[in-house]
Amino acid sequence: MADDTPQEHPAVECVLADGGPRRVGWYRFYFADERWEWSPEVERMHGYEPGTARPTTEMVLAHKHPEDGGQVAATLAGVRRTATAFSTRHRIVDTRGDTHDVVVVGDRLFDESGEAVIGSHGFYIDLTPPRAAPSREQQNQVSEVAAEITEARSGIEQAKGMLMLIYRINGDAAFELLRWRSQETNTRLKSLSQQLVKDFLELDYHEQLPHRSVFDRLLLTTHLRADS
Repeated sequence: MADDTPQEHPAVECVLADGGPRRVGWYRFYFADERWEWSPEVERMHGYEPGTARPTTEMVLAHKHPEDGGQVAATLAGVRRTATAFSTRHRIVDTRGDTHDVVVVGDRLFDESGEAVIGSHGFYIDLTPPRAAPSREQQNQVSEVAAEITEARSGIEQAKGMLMLIYRINGDAAFELLRWRSQETNTRLKSLSQQLVKDFLELDYHEQLPHRSVFDRLLLTTHLRADS
């Protein structure tokens, strides 16, 4: 797949990922045996090295911040009962005791026939600020590249702005989310962004925005309508 991200600028990659692991990752949750699967990125968010954790419902809930655990448990119970899409913003506490502010978006996971819902799948976005601020040189390099992106890739910037508004995340997190969806679905970033903007603008509403689950579904399926 041709990637539209500015990979020739390592400073951008460093700052977007805050100098560490990727800050977006996927999960799958199977209802029948309550089995979980995490991507390496989500595993790291919880403080585990990739391949070392065997996530269970109890483990997932145990990592929720004490003030958010009840809300997440209720959301999870509702997902199991109604087999519906969801999105939530809450905090998790990793194995080191550090708190992460995350957005989790989930959709229905179907069996091979495409008819029966067997679970939930989606992604985590870690919004936690980096421990160390980027250097002035990195900031300058990122600003220069961002200016190029803004000028040459207006569709990406539009999609970023929409995601920032809908999910209340910053520009870096929105860009990382777009880039992750591009790589996960083998779809060019520019095409994915343009289709996402088109999908959002074609929503039929008047005075009140649609429920966020509508945007969740579009985000998770935009690649099916985009030119790869």
